[in-house]
Amino acid sequence: MNHILVVDDETEIRISLEEILREEGYGVAGAADADEAMVLLRDTPYDVVLLDIWLPGRDGLELLAEIRDLAPDMRPEVVIISGHGTIEAAVKATKLGAYDFLEKPLSLERTLIVLKNAVDARRLRTQNEEFKRQFSAAAVLTGESVPLKALRQQIKLMAPSNGRVLIYGESGTGKELIARSIHAESLRRDGVFVELNCAAIPEAHIEAELFGYRRGGVGQGFGPGSQAGPAEHRGTLERADGGTLYLDEVGDMSLKTQAKVLSALDDQMFTPVGGTQPLRVDVRLIASTNKDLEEEIARGNFREDLFYRLNVVPFFVPPLRERRQDIPLLAREFLLEFGRQYGRPRVEIGDEALNALSEYRWPGNVRELKNVIERVLILNPRVLRIERKHLPPLTHKAGSRSTEEFSSLQQARDAYEREYILKKVEEAHNNISHAAELLGLERSHLYRKMKALGIAVRE
Repeated sequence: MNHILVVDDETEIRISLEEILREEGYGVAGAADADEAMVLLRDTPYDVVLLDIWLPGRDGLELLAEIRDLAPDMRPEVVIISGHGTIEAAVKATKLGAYDFLEKPLSLERTLIVLKNAVDARRLRTQNEEFKRQFSAAAVLTGESVPLKALRQQIKLMAPSNGRVLIYGESGTGKELIARSIHAESLRRDGVFVELNCAAIPEAHIEAELFGYRRGGVGQGFGPGSQAGPAEHRGTLERADGGTLYLDEVGDMSLKTQAKVLSALDDQMFTPVGGTQPLRVDVRLIASTNKDLEEEIARGNFREDLFYRLNVVPFFVPPLRERRQDIPLLAREFLLEFGRQYGRPRVEIGDEALNALSEYRWPGNVRELKNVIERVLILNPRVLRIERKHLPPLTHKAGSRSTEEFSSLQQARDAYEREYILKKVEEAHNNISHAAELLGLERSHLYRKMKALGIAVRE
């Protein structure tokens, strides 16, 4: 139910509005002056305030200014009502943030339409603010290592500019997170962030995804060229207008597409595939790659002129093995994230387990660490504290050593058995009977073996 606050010192008008709005399905409260209204507004989140401009004591415009200072989640839309409406008053109310202005005597039909639109506007504003909060939270860089502190400082320095950014780093290091962090701290933070993974889209479709298409613009099986396809499609460049476009793995883009991207970057203008009218956009471009683009240029796989356009502000994301200090922080963050996701927010992780995670080289970087934490949580559903024995044997390997460190032959044998059993259980999709068949064991024997190795049984 949507809630309306009617603020009017004329008792008959206020009560009449309250009764009508209740019949329309709204939750309604009334106030006779600004002080009474603010008491209610600080206590209850209203969607819309119907506010008379003439009130005893402080007038409606003064109250409107106070309402604008409320916290975003408590701030309603305000519709000013007045029996002495003037253009000057309407303009002043609009500048102070009023959603609309209604003159007395009120038209019931227009009042209900304005209220419905104001409720919709407040809902969209709230959803947008929540999205921004989630986006900002998702763009937080976890870590206190020297490389990460330097990276955060670089982001803080360069994000407010409009310069193009090229992010280098191995797969799984968090290049997308860096791109989101740059956008979140940029002057375009209120604009959109649009991502296009150049490696994930087939070559025949990437131009249509990037530039969009118009009727008859692409071949059979995709877009308007296919029988079921839509007549047009807004590409990522068009959708990113006013915001940031992130091209992930730009090194996988074909030379033909690179040429069109270069032209679009120079002019901030492009023509959709199959279209005739060019479109002008205002987009900040961030690109990333796990390749050595200078080497790709030497091989003839990447345009040198595009490289120099993209490489205005270079960022290098260090691999996880070069910032081991951050591994415990990341592990705890992922444990909390997946703990909430799986309804187990109080699961902890022991020091020995964290030390084991810190010793491993993590060839898959942060993404691999995240996957390991999720896997451990899934395979140990009743464990409240993750210990070293719960980790897959892979993470017991020391970073620069060729052999695993175990205190005894039995410990090494147990580690191998645990890894092998977990692999077979995964192959069997957690069906213990099937896993026992794959292992050549009796089901009861496998149960005992899993229990002895600290493997949680889950079917």
